[in-house]
Amino acid sequence: MEDRLILVDYDDHETGSMGKLEVHQKHLLHRAFSVFIFSSGRDSVIIQKRADDKYHSGGKWANTCCSHPRTGETLSEAVRRRLAEEAGIECPVTEAGSFIYYAPFADGLAEYEYDHVFVGEYDGPFTPDPEEAQEMKSVEVEWLKRDIEAHPDKYAPWFFTALRIALQ
Repeated sequence: MEDRLILVDYDDHETGSMGKLEVHQKHLLHRAFSVFIFSSGRDSVIIQKRADDKYHSGGKWANTCCSHPRTGETLSEAVRRRLAEEAGIECPVTEAGSFIYYAPFADGLAEYEYDHVFVGEYDGPFTPDPEEAQEMKSVEVEWLKRDIEAHPDKYAPWFFTALRIALQ
């Protein structure tokens, strides 16, 4: 069964819900989250290379975990659920900030998200769900900043703003 996403206004107030694919086809503003898990005293961060067959941004690098809360689910519940499902990680996280972005894709779909950015620290093993990520690795934050500047096309469109918020 397809997830129902939470539609929101510019103040993140819930305005309804709709199936995931239809939300992205109609370019509707919806609630989402991006999680950054740091290690080694925040010197490194775990990033994932999205699975090639994702409905958008396949093969692009992104944060540790990103998804949408389901209707009736709090952000905290959704973050814990998806972090465990996508990366095999269980650790405390806190919200660092939020932003709205719009990114249209060549296939007619778009991400139009009110994205809540969460951060946590974890030094244990991680296991990517192959349906979500084809690769997951821990990289030094300073290396990541340089790579983003040199190769911005390798990264998902929300990653740049979300990372800036996570590093504050």
